[in-house]
Amino acid sequence: MTDYDGNYIQDKFIEYCKLNTRSDDSNNAIPTTQGQVTLLKIIAQEIKKLGLTDVSYSDLDAYTVAKLPANSNKSATPIGFVAHVDTADFNAENITPQVHKAYNGQDIDLGHGLILSSDEFPSLNKHIGETLITASGDTLLGADDKAGIAGLLGMLKYLVDNPEVEHGDIWVAFGPDEEIGKGAARFDVSRFPVEFAYTLDNGDIGDIAYETFNAADAKIDFQGTVVHPGEAYGLMVNAAVMASEFISALPSDEVPEKSKDFDGYFMVVSNNGNVDHAQVELIIRDFDTETFLAKKNLVNKIVADLNQKYGKDHVKLEMHDQYRSPGDLIKAHPYVVNLVLHAYHNLNIEPKVIPFRGGTDGDFISEKGIPTPNLFNGGANFHGPYEYVTTESMMKLSQTLVEIVKTHLKMNNNRDETELKRKY
Repeated sequence: MTDYDGNYIQDKFIEYCKLNTRSDDSNNAIPTTQGQVTLLKIIAQEIKKLGLTDVSYSDLDAYTVAKLPANSNKSATPIGFVAHVDTADFNAENITPQVHKAYNGQDIDLGHGLILSSDEFPSLNKHIGETLITASGDTLLGADDKAGIAGLLGMLKYLVDNPEVEHGDIWVAFGPDEEIGKGAARFDVSRFPVEFAYTLDNGDIGDIAYETFNAADAKIDFQGTVVHPGEAYGLMVNAAVMASEFISALPSDEVPEKSKDFDGYFMVVSNNGNVDHAQVELIIRDFDTETFLAKKNLVNKIVADLNQKYGKDHVKLEMHDQYRSPGDLIKAHPYVVNLVLHAYHNLNIEPKVIPFRGGTDGDFISEKGIPTPNLFNGGANFHGPYEYVTTESMMKLSQTLVEIVKTHLKMNNNRDETELKRKY
């Protein structure tokens, strides 16, 4: 039996990291940057070479999808895996990955005056002796989510090289614009005919996150009445003061800097204005659906109270849902999480069921009816110059995905019994 090809995984990761695939929230194109198209089409050619079928790239949603057909007579519903090609809002031009073989725990000079130190980033100590990959100090690396892509390709290559490992139909999807929350919202999931799926986005080995935030944004406009201050008595309405009153009416302890784990929050993103006009931009986050609705209702109430105090139409609110947590859907389908817990157990991986304090493609895909929790890609320090991943972590991702599809084939026909064995 052929082992996991660490050289292949590492080479693909480095090749893809060198491509600038930074997304651009100011652009309404699909996808928002041409570099993403380039990589998505490169991946399409790579998975064709691996022997996958039904390979397609769509200009409508900018997803590359493909199928590794079942090689077993046993029944198993189709399973999917998802990774994104774009990188975050940080310099991604001329990325030069640096390979540090047999990392010894010592400080690494990234260049440009930056030092990657285990004193500052203790998680590095878990990777002593491994092949550590970093950027060169002035760019991000792109492990979010090119480590997920490389690990997924490693799984596909292993299964192709080892046809005696039985599995059902496996679908893979590589998408754009995850970092700006646009990609999966446009994903045509009719191209992805799976019962459930997993994103491979961020996280340490053993992580599984099936609850993320419910999210909304709000824009509150305050229209003042401008009168000369010497004659303002009973007449002036100060928009800047109204904006301050609105912010003061929000719960002072429900803010990001005082929140962790499953805590939700309100965050004032901007507060600008003067006597004539002011505007506050706000984001709202909560894991619990009912509490999320209560937060939105509170914003509506504060606006209504200010209009009652200052006069109708002085305050106008626009509020929109951004994404929903997949938690409610996934809790209704516990097999999706229990399957992973069994696979982790088989590999002696300590499971860590964690909240994901952000949005993922899994939120949007779950909302479209496909339960999609997030696993891990093994990297760390995402979205900046201290980002890193090890080849061994990406290989572990490949091994984990293989174990998931193997376990799914075994468990598929005994779900009721299996769901009683392990709960989350």
